[in-house]
Amino acid sequence: MRLGAIFFLLFTLGLQAQTSSNAIPQPPQSPDATLPEQRVGPNDLLWVSVADCPEMTRNFRVSSSGTLALPLMHEQLRVAGKYPSEIETDITEALVKSQILVQPVVTVSVAEYRSVPVSVMGAVKKPITFQAVGNLTLLDALTKAEGLSQEAGPEILVSRSQRAEDGESTSLVRRIPVKGLIDDANPMLNIRLYGGEEIRVPPAGRVYVVGNVKKSGSFPIADGNDTTVLKVIALSEGLLPFTNKEAFIYRREAGKNNRDEIPVELGRILNRKAPDVALEANDILYIPDNKGRRLTAQTIDRIAGFGTSTASGLLVFH
Repeated sequence: MRLGAIFFLLFTLGLQAQTSSNAIPQPPQSPDATLPEQRVGPNDLLWVSVADCPEMTRNFRVSSSGTLALPLMHEQLRVAGKYPSEIETDITEALVKSQILVQPVVTVSVAEYRSVPVSVMGAVKKPITFQAVGNLTLLDALTKAEGLSQEAGPEILVSRSQRAEDGESTSLVRRIPVKGLIDDANPMLNIRLYGGEEIRVPPAGRVYVVGNVKKSGSFPIADGNDTTVLKVIALSEGLLPFTNKEAFIYRREAGKNNRDEIPVELGRILNRKAPDVALEANDILYIPDNKGRRLTAQTIDRIAGFGTSTASGLLVFH
């Protein structure tokens, strides 16, 4: 009998302990790892912990207008542009002022950033938009985009909107040379990103080669004067027989609707009796056969239009 009474007593105590633990609500746990502390912005997610106040111990989303609404508090707090430590002070003072708590112990950290987006687009392998958290640089952003694609041009454009005192927003654009940033590893060009930047990598300009060559097509133009008549002839796999000694470059100058025709002494260049000629972006190099036929304006527009509208840029000219 005594043994049965002991088992009954232990069973009763266990039920009471379980009931007691279920009756006391446990506050949610704070995130295991918090993000680096930086200024809070609209739509960021904050972890707020108030000791002995489970209603205010959880995640709260900052509104799109930059305010934070908390339970038991009638007024919303403006938190955009402040550090988490500053928000802790604001919440503490508001709780005391509202006579909700006498000596509140408040902790605030950032669980998720959404207010500092950085977009990388253009001639990159993987266009992406992400949040600028911590010490982020231009090379870090390009790495997240898996690097530049083969079509990338010689410059990277980094733009950021800036609000003036009159409320108008202007966009500031900085041009970063790819060669200086990547090949020369110039640390001055690896600029810091703070969020709100748009990184665009324009594709390289192209030149078009048509006429009496083995492979007509469009080819990316390198930085500087590295793209020349002889180089694009090599890219076109060489000349066909019976090539005319004179070629033509069709180039559109700024402010003009039609392209200028520039004669090129191809025979003298091939024989090293005349200097090679540099080509510019969107130039059309036409190498006729020995009949010396020139291109018409309609044909020129058709070449340029067809070359830019196809992914490969392959041209077929008869």
